[in-house]
Amino acid sequence: MTTSRERNPVGGHVPVARGLAADGLSYAREIGAEAVQVFVANPRGWATNPGRAAQDEEFRAGCAADGIPAYVHAPYLINFGSHTGATVRNSVSSLRHSLRRGREIGAAGVVVHTGSATGGRSRDVALAQVREEMLPLLDELTHDDDPWLLLEPTAGQGASICSRVPDLGPYFEALDRHPRLGVCLDTCHLHAAGHDLAAPGGMKETLDTLEAVVGPGRLKLIHANDSKDVAGAHKDRHANIGAGHVGAEPFGELLCHPATAGVPLVIETPGGTAGHAADVARLKELRPYA
Repeated sequence: MTTSRERNPVGGHVPVARGLAADGLSYAREIGAEAVQVFVANPRGWATNPGRAAQDEEFRAGCAADGIPAYVHAPYLINFGSHTGATVRNSVSSLRHSLRRGREIGAAGVVVHTGSATGGRSRDVALAQVREEMLPLLDELTHDDDPWLLLEPTAGQGASICSRVPDLGPYFEALDRHPRLGVCLDTCHLHAAGHDLAAPGGMKETLDTLEAVVGPGRLKLIHANDSKDVAGAHKDRHANIGAGHVGAEPFGELLCHPATAGVPLVIETPGGTAGHAADVARLKELRPYA
């Protein structure tokens, strides 16, 4: 019989300033995390680093011993829809680095934001560039232990290429529905983009639409965040679980939906250690048969 933890491990994004194991694992244990997400490069810059082999090995071993799936979040600056050549070149290098580091630390997936069509260009033109630059990176994922590349739709700010769930359809088509391509849904982003998750049946409808658009088995990770703003506000402002405009009940619906079977949840909420521990505990309480 599948346990609630096996169906949906709950954890958080953890700090790694002193090292993946030195900071990340200890913080994970402190907040009761059953899954973790980390940065492997400066999230707000282009600088990369090779990591530290001893920390990598300790992190991998610690995650394996504790049964904790790990994920990497790629830097925020990455934008394959940019009209600026330097940004596109840096995006390729940065994402390739995140994917390589993801394999080295045993990550199950690498999350990347879906980007914007800058410079006044159309979404179709931006998606053609996404195909040209991102598809070769997907084709490099030939090892059995390579991570999935997980597309994270945005909150719909500016010239976003992909924010609402139906937008994933053209994005997946542009990338030939690659077998290593998956999805990371952020509940705050979904709500901000116009999916009213707090409305009766709103969460179920959104997840039903996701499976219809990308097919079953593509949802690999959920960023479980409440929203400080109302549905459709296009503002990416996270709130603690149950303290925002989504509310706690829709997360219970999410944890019962067939599309989320086997999918970990990680929080990216405010509040430091105490707030994170409380959010992890709240989501665990909302799991069926908790």
